[in-house]
Amino acid sequence: MRPPPRPPRPTARRRFFAALVILAALGLLALGLRVLAPGGWTVWEALILLCLIANVPWLGLSAATGLVGLVRRLRAGEEVHPPFAPALRTVIAVPVRDEAMEKVLPPLACLLEGLIAAGHAERFAAAILSDTADRSRAAVEEAAVSGLAACFPEGMVLYRRRAENTGYKAGNVMEFLDRRAAGFDLMLLLDADSEMTPEAVLRLQRAMETDPGLALVQSTIAGRPAASPFARLLGAGHRPGSLTWAVGQDWWQADEGPFWGHNALLRIPPFRAHCRLSPLPDGSAILSHDHVEAARLHAAGWGVRVLPENSPEGGDSFESHPPNLPEFLTRDRRWAAGNLQYRFLLRDRALGALGRFQMLQAILHYLLAPLWFAPLPLAAINAATDGEGTPRATLVALLLLGYGALHLPRLAGHAVALVRAAPGTRWAYLRSAVAESFFLLLFDPLAAFDKTLTVLAHALGMQRGGWAAQQRAARRVGWGEAAALLWPHTAAGVAILALLIASGSGFAVAAGLPAVAGLVLAIPFCVLTAAPDPRA
Repeated sequence: MRPPPRPPRPTARRRFFAALVILAALGLLALGLRVLAPGGWTVWEALILLCLIANVPWLGLSAATGLVGLVRRLRAGEEVHPPFAPALRTVIAVPVRDEAMEKVLPPLACLLEGLIAAGHAERFAAAILSDTADRSRAAVEEAAVSGLAACFPEGMVLYRRRAENTGYKAGNVMEFLDRRAAGFDLMLLLDADSEMTPEAVLRLQRAMETDPGLALVQSTIAGRPAASPFARLLGAGHRPGSLTWAVGQDWWQADEGPFWGHNALLRIPPFRAHCRLSPLPDGSAILSHDHVEAARLHAAGWGVRVLPENSPEGGDSFESHPPNLPEFLTRDRRWAAGNLQYRFLLRDRALGALGRFQMLQAILHYLLAPLWFAPLPLAAINAATDGEGTPRATLVALLLLGYGALHLPRLAGHAVALVRAAPGTRWAYLRSAVAESFFLLLFDPLAAFDKTLTVLAHALGMQRGGWAAQQRAARRVGWGEAAALLWPHTAAGVAILALLIASGSGFAVAAGLPAVAGLVLAIPFCVLTAAPDPRA
């Protein structure tokens, strides 16, 4: 089906943004050359340079996105939402598979109650789309949904179960749209751990109804309150960082934006027409469906937008972060399996060019991990075997600016939050931001090394496919479990630290310690950040 005419692409903005990216990337590369070139080139320094060349475009992209997002957020005023009465009918769909329904249903009930209280009961219904295979668990699931349905008008809460998980989540959604979505114009797609307020839903619906060329619109997503330090600290940086990133990205991508797979409102006819996913050339099902669906909608001329809330807290759309490091790494490996599949689709002209670029970004998020991690051991080897001629002040500048470029969206988000915070809350927020930054200092090398192992496992054909159910509940992680999972990370950290010490340079040890500490302390980091707070 054909969409209504869309606004012209923001070509001038995109050129300006590309110039920012190139400027930041060339600046980092020039600084890297000033660090590596003095005293002649070793093999290790040449390899470090190659890694830097591969990574600076993406550091430049992060820096430019953070800078644009910072400027836009500081200049934006408070949003005013006029009264709105939806005309289109929306089904709120929650795909589930082996989920704890006592966690899934209460946020959905609150959303439905809020929409009813606002006078919109006739425009909304909810559907639990089950892919739970075990019949006994499915019976418990269906009984829980029946209990919820009894609290609302007849037909407002639906339940549908498939016997097989064909096509994973994307197949689950499309099967419902094909067979059960008659009478609905829009679908609000939530994950099992999603939570949205009625105001957030109506904001998306208003955007969809006022722009008939939009096929998909979504809000930025913050983390739900968490019981474990891991999830709380991860969320403390994710909330301001993702909001600033989304605001910056929206400025140049406009209505060719990304799709994050949930907490999004989609227009059913174009989604059904263009987002039906065929198997990949190797016969496997597409795991990470969202970028592919966005690219197909772009190519068909439909709009895909992110509507970021201009607030320090990131709006009123939420998800749950992994409760501990093992669950984070499990999810990350699952995402890697999905993102690396995009390599089969990059030449597909039936997908929009910007959509394919977004898929390339998703691939390189993992594929560049070995080249992102490698400079650490390479620098340690270089320090232990040569290490002469390195200008210390320039090296410190490179490390700080590289860190700043990578984390500029997050740091800018913290800055906006501090500017807008009430005077009595700024000190508490600053303490939280410092704690979160220290957490990331330990966490980032762990995640980079694990991504490296994941990419190598895929390259060697050792990584299993599939999309297992997620474990969302906070729990303690024992020392044995942490050691079994993280001994390679610890061994790598100890080896790199030993090389730095062997260099005989206190400066080399001091410069490398922030990156090595997270690896050396991987096991206690995992155990101590997982312990749930009983008060949460």
